Amino acid sequence: MTPPGSVTPLVFVTGGVVSSLGKGIAAASLAAILEARGLRVTMMKLDPYINVDPGTMSPFQHGEVYVTDDGAETDLDLGHYERFVNTRLSGKHSITTGKIYENVIRKERRGDYLGATVQVIPHITDEIRRCIDAATTGFDVALVEIGGTVGDIESLPFLEAIRQIRTERGPDKALFMHLTLVPYIAAAGELKTKPTQHSVKELRSIGIQPDVLLCRSEQPLPESERRKIALFTNVPEHAVISAIDLDNIYKIPMFLHAQGLDRIVVDRLRLDGQVTADADLSEWEAVVDASEHPIDEVTIAVVGKYIDHKDAYKSVGEALKHGGIRQRTRVNLKWLESQDVEREGAAVALAGVDGILVPGGFGDRGFEGKVLTAQYAREAKVPYFGICYGMQAAVVDVARNLAGLEGANSTENDRKTPYPVIGLITEWRTQTGEIERRAEDSELGGTMRLGLQEARIKPGTKAREVYGKDVVAERHRHRYEFNNRYRTQLEDAGLVISAKSMDDLLVEMVELPDHPWFLACQAHPEFLSTPRGGHPLFVGFIRAAREYKVNAGQAGGRLLKEASA
Repeated sequence: MTPPGSVTPLVFVTGGVVSSLGKGIAAASLAAILEARGLRVTMMKLDPYINVDPGTMSPFQHGEVYVTDDGAETDLDLGHYERFVNTRLSGKHSITTGKIYENVIRKERRGDYLGATVQVIPHITDEIRRCIDAATTGFDVALVEIGGTVGDIESLPFLEAIRQIRTERGPDKALFMHLTLVPYIAAAGELKTKPTQHSVKELRSIGIQPDVLLCRSEQPLPESERRKIALFTNVPEHAVISAIDLDNIYKIPMFLHAQGLDRIVVDRLRLDGQVTADADLSEWEAVVDASEHPIDEVTIAVVGKYIDHKDAYKSVGEALKHGGIRQRTRVNLKWLESQDVEREGAAVALAGVDGILVPGGFGDRGFEGKVLTAQYAREAKVPYFGICYGMQAAVVDVARNLAGLEGANSTENDRKTPYPVIGLITEWRTQTGEIERRAEDSELGGTMRLGLQEARIKPGTKAREVYGKDVVAERHRHRYEFNNRYRTQLEDAGLVISAKSMDDLLVEMVELPDHPWFLACQAHPEFLSTPRGGHPLFVGFIRAAREYKVNAGQAGGRLLKEASA
């Protein structure tokens, strides 16, 4: 490992031409290869938007909000990072323009700048550099992704900061990798390199010369196009890497390794003495093999509120697939808007699925559809997995339909509900023992129960069987909790409280004992799922879906026999 206090070699990842090219996946894949060569790797994301963090941003605009162990609400790319590398990240690995300016203004108000005029250069760029050093010190190598697209005015301070780092530290301590687009024009039957040329020209105009180009395209780059790009961009031909569209993102580490990307990075950053001769990608090969050669398949309905944005439930979708990979099962996802369940009826909307997952969310829109979904799964004995809002919906269903508490609801959606089985808690203790408080009028940003917290599981429950241990730790992100005033009534109605916080004050998991699999948790276990390890709850849920599919098929066969007789 790099000795403490020494400068960590950095790989800066930028993007050009258009957004959504996959910088995060590309960076994570490179990090996975470097990790497989024996290096201790970390990653961070610099986002140009002015929000302090993504916590208050709509999933329709920005996709999923990812949560780290320390409770930071971060960009979804940190989820990609943690799924590809073994390093656990924190809030210091997700930096926004808003966070940078907040820090600088706080220092100015304290008088830290001794009366100087505070400017983008050097004060903002110095703060960016300080944040980079804070997140990367002590590792063998770090990958730093710059959000946005080259040419955006918002990204300029970040680009200037990394230009300064390269100038001061030299090419053996900072490498620039630029992801760009090489579109295929069907009418002409050609790949076009001009957008890449212009993107690199834009970078060079602000003093950054890429060392490596990742060229995203529908098909591999012909040698002639690779040579042309190298000539126009002043990048060595062997460092013009083809990044084609793949049907499985977990193939990308092998694909990039085959083109020698890790070798280029190791050579340029002089890491030869710290790495193994070659990358051991056997774990990734096993993941891909299990994905491509399944022995079974199931269909899982995901009933959410933000289905129209493909990244809104990114970690949930990946965690479901991971659960299938662990048992060589292809998981087909059926994304359903919860309001459609309200309109069509649960029996119609959910017909033919082998399992139902209701993920997190906020606000009353579509909540009744989630409650109907939980009721349908409970009555039809379809495997049900509720996460956060999905647990709250299940609790409301049990309260209304089993405990006889008519009109039961969450106070988030109905403050006048006669039976507030879900409510806003005003005080709780964090994992470090500190007391945190909130109220109805608290600012939304950062006032939720956030981060990794432990729970004690009740013996003899499905949760205990699945986890195989008595105490577990999961990441949280929510403002409302199970109302303890209704514990006894709901338990009498058949609900099992299978896990509680370590101080016994907060309900963490619930389940139904007379159901093949009806389990819901207040935390977000999807944030701890990886393709190489999976997550016990998702593995168990997919196993239950497989069993349900077999039993449903056998029942259908019996009905056919009876009908023919």
